[in-house]
Amino acid sequence: MTISSRSSGILMHLSCLPGKYGIGDLGQSAYEFVDFLSETGTKYWQVLPLNPTGYGNSPYQGLSAFAGNPLFIDPDHLAELRLLKTEDFSNSPRLPKQNVNFNKVIRFKRRLLEKAFSAFYSSKRSPFKNEFEKYKELNQVWLENYCLFMAIRENYHLASWKDWPNPLRFREPQAILFFEEQHNKEVEFHAFLQFIFHLQWQNLREYSHNKGIHFIGDIPIFLGYDCADVWAYPELFKLNNRLEPPVVAGVPPDYFSPTGQLWGNPLYDWEIHHQNCYHWWIKRFKETLKFVDVIRLDHFRGFAGYYQIPSGAETAEEGEWVTGPGSELFNAIKSDLGYLPFIAEDLGTVTPDVIDLRDRFALPGMKILQFAFGGNSINDYLPYNYPINCVAYTGTHDNPPSLGWYQNTASENERQLCRQYLGKTREFIPHAMIRSIWSSTAKLAIAPMQDVLALGTNARMNTPATSQGNWRWRMKPGAVTDEIKTWLSEINMVYNRSLHI
Repeated sequence: MTISSRSSGILMHLSCLPGKYGIGDLGQSAYEFVDFLSETGTKYWQVLPLNPTGYGNSPYQGLSAFAGNPLFIDPDHLAELRLLKTEDFSNSPRLPKQNVNFNKVIRFKRRLLEKAFSAFYSSKRSPFKNEFEKYKELNQVWLENYCLFMAIRENYHLASWKDWPNPLRFREPQAILFFEEQHNKEVEFHAFLQFIFHLQWQNLREYSHNKGIHFIGDIPIFLGYDCADVWAYPELFKLNNRLEPPVVAGVPPDYFSPTGQLWGNPLYDWEIHHQNCYHWWIKRFKETLKFVDVIRLDHFRGFAGYYQIPSGAETAEEGEWVTGPGSELFNAIKSDLGYLPFIAEDLGTVTPDVIDLRDRFALPGMKILQFAFGGNSINDYLPYNYPINCVAYTGTHDNPPSLGWYQNTASENERQLCRQYLGKTREFIPHAMIRSIWSSTAKLAIAPMQDVLALGTNARMNTPATSQGNWRWRMKPGAVTDEIKTWLSEINMVYNRSLHI
């Protein structure tokens, strides 16, 4: 689907949902959040990448471009399927409710998931056996590589694949076959987790669609080096004969960081993708659209031109721009899919080639209200300057919550311009900012849940160019009050953004 009418959405990752298992998941709180969106007339739920995460727990450094994160599996559903017993939940650790303690959650959920798999594996009469085999067959293209990657990774104590023994690192057929034979059960375990994740997600998506709610997902343009796809398809990336990246991804100095951002991701060998008719990319989009309805293309400007930094550089100040695949990639995708269900994250250094690529395919770009008050009246991020074909945000996962921005980040001049623009109001600053983008001509307006709840800096999701303390925020149980529901319903109705099923 594409965004065709005035509508609104809420940005909140699954991990941020409340719940009793230390991290938001696909259980009851997810269904309650869908109910909240439906009751208030809010059409879209935007989530961050759903892939399993590695070091740092960043969804933008996933271990796979295709797999789902097992931490989002709902243990209660496993109990309903009789794969877990009441005693399996005994001795559960005390887990915080307002943030994610990833180390504790990973240990706790891993134990439950292993018990569930053991029950499934040993059962000869499970009604899901046939479904599981069918799932593996339908997803063989990516699933086999991912499950093998994870089993090897865990066998070598979570070491990056660059530190595996050479026969496995270089995927020598005999070594791969021998490992599969010796560790078949571990490989099956990861296939089981993906099967359950898929089952639970499709249940939630069906429930959401029945209520008129649709998902916006997020695809990071780049993959982390320690990723199943880089290991399985090294020819698709700029790697040397030792399978190491001579250049890596990042962005030069910008609004977020005076020394730029050194991401360290391997870069694509776009010539090989061209020769393969962009098959891997088309497959990636198709798989993602099995889970979400619209895709936000993170770092869209990288498709027009990307910034490459020599490996070993200490900052992103040293680097150069290189031409990306541009129109050829999107023509290939459109030819296969028939449409382009994308939002272009066109922030940062936007040059004419980026604008041309976005507009050539009529992709909606992004407008961030927090960026609006550092200039003058012609600032593109001021709501009265928005084009219709855009998605307006108060802020994103990379920004502080709007209250924290106003209180701690914005300059006095920005705060003054913000107050002048919003006018006299008794509303919280975050609510006044939401009302401002809701009233704009942008066809879709989205606010992070932190802004709906008028939370401050402590609720920030991510600080770019940092690796500690991110991705941990969770919404308190009971945070969504009747007052908030009434207010959101009102502005959806007043500004003609209310959900039409």
